[in-house]
Amino acid sequence: MAEKCLPEQKPDTGEKQGESKGHCGTCAHRPPPPGHGTMAVPPAYSDLGKSAKDIFSKGYGFGVVKLDVKTKSQSGVEFATSGSNNTDTGKSGGHLETKYKVKDLGLSFNQKWNTDNTLTTEISLEDQLALGLKLGLDTSFVPNTGKKSAKLKTSYKRELVNVGCDLDFDMSGPTVHAAAVLGYEGWLAGYQIAFDTAKSKLAKNNFAVGYKAGDFQLHTNV
Repeated sequence: MAEKCLPEQKPDTGEKQGESKGHCGTCAHRPPPPGHGTMAVPPAYSDLGKSAKDIFSKGYGFGVVKLDVKTKSQSGVEFATSGSNNTDTGKSGGHLETKYKVKDLGLSFNQKWNTDNTLTTEISLEDQLALGLKLGLDTSFVPNTGKKSAKLKTSYKRELVNVGCDLDFDMSGPTVHAAAVLGYEGWLAGYQIAFDTAKSKLAKNNFAVGYKAGDFQLHTNV
């Protein structure tokens, strides 16, 4: 009697036909280990050690009474006001700030007025010309004296790197500010420089190193 051949049956793996099998087996069963996958963008140079600095500048103002109020309208406009009084000198100050963002266009508008009668305006465009690229223009105006100033800001941030270059306009000559921060597995290294074109000399030359973990941060700069 002739034997009947049956097709070979493969064990059911739970995968649908055509489903990609190139996934990471490590990630499918447990959380990825440190360093696995994309790395967060390092902070800007001005934000290095910010958490430690905020301990002494936020919430612990000795001899200063301060009040901050923030709110947001239904149209998306953010309002923030702040007032402070120095109990030793009796000097008081404050500011009023408004923010508005057009997310579809990557535009942000920020305007601030303080009790020194200085009006500042900031306009920025982010992630439109290139992913991670931010362009901004800051202006300030003092109505009492007619003094005006402007600063053109550029920054680019991606994995492992955060760089920026600002041009501070001045009647005597612009000042160029540049900074870069590199990050790898928690370690941070940054360099900051400022060049005064009017005097043709360095106005600032700083270097910083830091380490950031889940529950602590270390930072030092020269």
